[in-house]
Amino acid sequence: MSQAADETLSEFRRSIDNIDAALIYMLAERFKITQKIGIYKKTKSMPPADPDREKEQIARLRVLAKAAELEPEFAEKFLNFIVTEVIRNHERIRATK
Repeated sequence: MSQAADETLSEFRRSIDNIDAALIYMLAERFKITQKIGIYKKTKSMPPADPDREKEQIARLRVLAKAAELEPEFAEKFLNFIVTEVIRNHERIRATK
C-alpha cells in the first residue's frame, strides 16, 4: 500500500474515531435523561415500558433513517437495543426502595 493510501486510510479512521466518540457522549446524555424518566415513572407508579411511545419512535426513526440514507431496518434494530436497555434500567429503578 502506498504512503498516500495509508494517509487516506488514517484520515478516514480518525473521522470514524471522532464519530464514535460523539456517539458515546450522545448515548450517555440520552441515558442520563432516561434515568430521570425512570425515576419519574417510579414516583407516578407508571410501567417501565411504553409500547405506544416505542412504536411512535420506531416509525419516526425509520423516516429519519431514510432521509439520512441509512437502512431503516438498521435504525430500528439500533433503537430496539437502546429501548431494551432503557426498560431494563427502569425496571431496576422501580425495584429500588
